[in-house]
Amino acid sequence: MTSGFEFPAYPAPRVSDAQRDRVLGELREGAALGRLSHDTFLRRMELALVARRSEELAALTADLQARGQAESPWARRLFGWVGRASAVGVGVRRAWRTERLPTLLMPHPSAAPLRIGRDPGNGLRLSHETVSRAHAELGLRDGVWMLTDLGSTNGTTVNGRRVTGCAMVRDGDQVGFGQMSFRLSAG
Repeated sequence: MTSGFEFPAYPAPRVSDAQRDRVLGELREGAALGRLSHDTFLRRMELALVARRSEELAALTADLQARGQAESPWARRLFGWVGRASAVGVGVRRAWRTERLPTLLMPHPSAAPLRIGRDPGNGLRLSHETVSRAHAELGLRDGVWMLTDLGSTNGTTVNGRRVTGCAMVRDGDQVGFGQMSFRLSAG
């Protein structure tokens, strides 16, 4: 007669580090390919780290192996094409949504600096309430284009950064005067 507390004659083999690493790798690959949700991936990783038997590890990747074997090379190529085609659509949408700014032509290099502001005497008059009367000045100094804030109330920016004093600018930079923004162009 045997009691319920007897141990099997041959204990189940322990999980090796190599087996555990293989399963962890399969789980990472499954998550990267979108076969596992983030939460499922995290839960299975935890279970793989505490598993004591090979069967427990095998159960964690059984559905991933079946899916991977079912995919033919043709199906993998098709999924790759679809992925690349959808990436093009995302790029087009992103480009379409980017801010389209009016162009501000830089003055002729031999001309005097361009004064910008609300005052009618400025070379560039911007009639917006966030632009100061004498807001900024754009000019060439020692072969470098400089944008100088003239103590404006609402600030001058270059590529989103507020200018204190003066800042170097070049073709393609985004400049702002109060809430008005432009793209600089050498024309």
